[in-house]
Amino acid sequence: MAVVDLEMPALDGLAVSAELAAALPSCKVVILTGYGKPPLLKRALDAGAKGFLPKGSPGGALAEVIRRVHAGGRYVDPALAADALTAPECPLTPRELEVLRLAEFDTPVAVIARRTHLSGGTVRNYLAAVVAKLGVSSRAEAFSLAREHGWL
Repeated sequence: MAVVDLEMPALDGLAVSAELAAALPSCKVVILTGYGKPPLLKRALDAGAKGFLPKGSPGGALAEVIRRVHAGGRYVDPALAADALTAPECPLTPRELEVLRLAEFDTPVAVIARRTHLSGGTVRNYLAAVVAKLGVSSRAEAFSLAREHGWL
């Protein structure tokens, strides 16, 4: 059994869950997070996590979740599960998300192009498509909106 935070320095909770699922399938993972967004929940479950609990949960909740998961069950915070049922799907492709993620700190197009093995024009096209799909006016706004929805 492992309890991990979603945000950690080297590997995040999603990566840890996936690695444990591959290397030690009998190890059950509960992710504890301050960023309970519906897309993160789906990604956590896809990575093999058996529990997903917000950090602000009432005392004793973590112990109950650990017992439930250890017994073979799953646990997802009910409010988060309800939000996940009505959350908008991410309109961006995986490649658009990759380019947008690299654009976080106003990274120059040439740098993003090098890192993604794309031409500068293709990177600009991806960024323009992202801005248009999200209905914002800049890549900074696009990044903020995507982060807010948990798509990044």
